[in-house]
Amino acid sequence: MKMIRNFMLILLSFCIVTFADTEFAQPAPAIDNQRQIIFSIHSGDDEAIHHVLSSANNVLKFYGPENVEMKIVAYSKGIKTLEKKYKDIALRVRALMLLDVEFVACGNTMRTKNIKKEELIEDSEIVTAGIVEIIERVKEGWINIIP
Repeated sequence: MKMIRNFMLILLSFCIVTFADTEFAQPAPAIDNQRQIIFSIHSGDDEAIHHVLSSANNVLKFYGPENVEMKIVAYSKGIKTLEKKYKDIALRVRALMLLDVEFVACGNTMRTKNIKKEELIEDSEIVTAGIVEIIERVKEGWINIIP
């Protein structure tokens, strides 16, 4: 009897969590009130890169791409994210670009590692310093997510 009761409690808890409505902070996200989110990628580890890209994708799926303005800044070893030669990563980056996610490359990192603009995925934006890009977006009210 105790086992059945525990099972029912677990099932009830699962249903409450699963079917509970999400309450958005006000004002709720909409096209004219987009969530502004910035991610950074500084690791060259494939798993870490894919984790950030998956997290970004999850945010887009939850809110809907029309309700999110998103930038992903790649600097230091994370610049690998935007290099064409890493085909599996480049495929995911291009897919996110189709959802209007902006990808930003750190110019300082590119100079340090001798990476040319032509080596980056098309439509990647280049800024002088990736860290400064993050600072400026946060100062403007963007949400900085570090998965």
